[in-house]
Amino acid sequence: MAFPDTPLGARIELGIGGVWTAVTPDSYLRDRVTITRGIPSNASTADPGRCSLTLKNTDGKYSPRNPRSPYYGKIGRNTPLRVSVPGAEPYLYVPEGVAGRATTPDTAVLDITGDIDVRVDLAPRQWAGAGIGYELIGKYGATSGNRSWRLMITGEGELLFTWSPDGTNTLEHRSPKLRARGPRMSVRATLDVNNGAGGYTLTYYTAASLAGPWTQIGQTVTTSGVTAIFASTAAVELGDIATMGYTNHERRIYGAEIRSGIGGTLVAAPSLSAQTAGATSFTDSTGKVWTVANGASISDRSYRFVGEVSAWPPKWTPSGRDGWTSVDAAGTLRRLSQGKKALDSTLRRRLPSRPSLLAYWPCEDSNGSTQAYSPLATNSPLRVTGWTFAQDDTLGGSAALPTVAPGGTMRGTVPAPVPASTTWAVCLLYRVDGAAPAAEQELLSWQTSGTVRRWRITQGATGSHVLGYDQTGALNVDVAIATNSSLFQGWWRLEFTVTQSGGTVAWTIGWTQVGGGHTQLSDSVAGTVGQVTQIDTVFGGGLPDIRAGHLTVWSADAISAAYASADKGFDGETAGARLTRLGAEEAQTLGIATYQDLALVSEAMGPQRPAALLDLLRDCADSDGGLLTEARESATLVYRERATLYNQPPKMVIPYGSIDPDLEPVEDDQSTRNDRTVNRIGGTSARAVREDGPLSIKAPPLGVGVYDDSIDLSLATDQQPRQIAGWLRHLGTWDEARYPTVKLKLHRRPELIPGFLGLELGDRIQITSLPDWLPPGPIDLLVLGITETPGVRTWDISLTCVPAGPWTVGVVGDPVQGRLATDGCTLGAGVSSTATTFTFVSSPGPRWIDSAAYSSRFPFDVLIGGELIRITAITGTTLTQTANGIRSVNGITKSHTAGAAVQVATPARLAL
Repeated sequence: MAFPDTPLGARIELGIGGVWTAVTPDSYLRDRVTITRGIPSNASTADPGRCSLTLKNTDGKYSPRNPRSPYYGKIGRNTPLRVSVPGAEPYLYVPEGVAGRATTPDTAVLDITGDIDVRVDLAPRQWAGAGIGYELIGKYGATSGNRSWRLMITGEGELLFTWSPDGTNTLEHRSPKLRARGPRMSVRATLDVNNGAGGYTLTYYTAASLAGPWTQIGQTVTTSGVTAIFASTAAVELGDIATMGYTNHERRIYGAEIRSGIGGTLVAAPSLSAQTAGATSFTDSTGKVWTVANGASISDRSYRFVGEVSAWPPKWTPSGRDGWTSVDAAGTLRRLSQGKKALDSTLRRRLPSRPSLLAYWPCEDSNGSTQAYSPLATNSPLRVTGWTFAQDDTLGGSAALPTVAPGGTMRGTVPAPVPASTTWAVCLLYRVDGAAPAAEQELLSWQTSGTVRRWRITQGATGSHVLGYDQTGALNVDVAIATNSSLFQGWWRLEFTVTQSGGTVAWTIGWTQVGGGHTQLSDSVAGTVGQVTQIDTVFGGGLPDIRAGHLTVWSADAISAAYASADKGFDGETAGARLTRLGAEEAQTLGIATYQDLALVSEAMGPQRPAALLDLLRDCADSDGGLLTEARESATLVYRERATLYNQPPKMVIPYGSIDPDLEPVEDDQSTRNDRTVNRIGGTSARAVREDGPLSIKAPPLGVGVYDDSIDLSLATDQQPRQIAGWLRHLGTWDEARYPTVKLKLHRRPELIPGFLGLELGDRIQITSLPDWLPPGPIDLLVLGITETPGVRTWDISLTCVPAGPWTVGVVGDPVQGRLATDGCTLGAGVSSTATTFTFVSSPGPRWIDSAAYSSRFPFDVLIGGELIRITAITGTTLTQTANGIRSVNGITKSHTAGAAVQVATPARLAL
């Protein structure tokens, strides 16, 4: 079968020598391409994505070790592979690391000096994250005298609009963090340069498309003093702005608008989705000519898979007349799962990256070690006595640290800084268990080449001292510090910094409790600072057992920034923030796109302990309850916060007649869990049990019996396990049939293709127009896995799904999702199939709202015996009330007996 790039055909490309090269039509496929990604049935975590296909290889073209192959030496283990199909609409593609743009020259109509309205429709690879920050559009020259305006997104996920009233000086304001509920969104900034009240006004918006409707984000920015926009000669640039220095990040831009006046005259409207793929220039609806430049392109490709080919096994017939290579490419998760080495502790990872670090001994060595290793090539090991390594793992940012017996020692040489520095610092993390000694004991001591040749820090129950000795041994610094026994409770960071100030040595000593407060004292002594030459400490014999580690010497005052948060293992960091940080730290290994609602907060986590990278990433997803999967358009991971799964609008609405007829509801106990225990690692546990109802722990027929489980999670506080256990019980006792697989044949239903191309893992779909043998719909599902087989003339889809109902949560004030369920209500009398008046009896209460006092909250829907009834009015203010309603809203018509349960159709459920 030939494999051309037809409207329903897929394009396969190999990353050969850093260039994407299409598999040519002369490479015939023996079978179709099959792509699988996401969370498979009966699983809770994503498997590596997989793409299987077979290439003709009679000529040895796809044999990496065959020198006759044009790809000899260019393909092999982990060769990149990607598969794409024609997308629903073209876009301006700006690749990662490329300063690509579309630009149009300056004209008079673009010289907006008054009110302005700027809009961009885009889908970035990542909305926010460490090191992320990119331009969207601007008429802005970086040189003084040529600046007008620009719009960009910051690394924190904020919109930032900047303008210059005079071409040189600039003003700017940021929006709150964007609520990015998907990979694509339109953003907008409007500037009213003279709001009529002696000031200017800047407002930010988001929408699903450039057509709106627009939702304002944050408060309107109003500042005193009118402003203006300078009419520069700079071109308008969409994508990268040539004169700006931001790192370039991958993004797809579908269109933009520039209006003179807020909602005013359209002066530029580059609609990329209306262009032809491959075009290098185009004219927009206002007559502006745009040129695509600097590595950007207009593309219509929708990428279905990006991964790596780990092996190229050749096969052939006995006659040798036919040969082929079966390619089985895998996504990023496969490679990550191969590595089992634990990442170092957060302190061990962060501290060596600082340029001013002169000496560092983590002291995380294994039990039985006799010296402390240094990861710095210029450092020799720390020589110790009285140390027992790997004994204390209570410091969140560290692997297990040693205990030091009273009188133990440590000695280590410190290299001189290049160039010489007039500032240096020494720092030690320590913990002293047991009663604080009455007499002060030596805690840290070191030698220098300065006027003070030896510095000593002593510490006791009632105070501390900073002591300094000159080259003769005479005491020339003796400063008492009023500390107390709190320094003997928990982990502390001792910091000592000196700086040359004229003819004096200015010094500061500080104690920072890990995860707590800080105290310090400063003083000075005449002389020169010199350089630290050696750590030389004899721990006081009167000290109880000491735990010590992460001893550092610096050529600058960089202690607080270096240790901050890393010393506690980023305890309290949210799951989304930890994933983003790990992605930035491991940028050479993987990328992580935060597909999340940036304005919401994911679950706060406990300290990051040494573990394999993939385990750390999955810990984040487990603690938050979101989805960690592979991106389909790039070789990155993508994380959806739990909150992005709540109350989603359907991404696809599929009539029943458009799916394969083998759709089968499943009533089983695969997902049933009615007794959930959550254990906080290093903390408390909580248990949530469903004690009543059809899926409760009661024995059948009152329940289903006990289905219990227990999970260990990294959490920041002891309050979290109880809430999470309750949420997991809610998910595990959702009483609804499952539809685990939904199959589509897109080649027979091409009208579904645009919706499917935008479907992401975790999105909601609905199946409507159900036959009578199924309960009234729609069937509401979340898609957790996708298998697709794009061919030349066929395109088969299989969606792995779970019920979406548990993810519909309460919204305060919402007329549908803001209604609480009753504590029990029944019909006081039976009704016929046509009756429109009902007697509601609430027990134990509270009663239903009445339409006299709450008319604006009517109508609403209730369920009685599976029939959906729209309640239009309720009278009465006691527990027995009269209701009026419209029957058979869901197509069910039946009579109901007295005592039948009355329930709110969509009761508000508390989100986690």
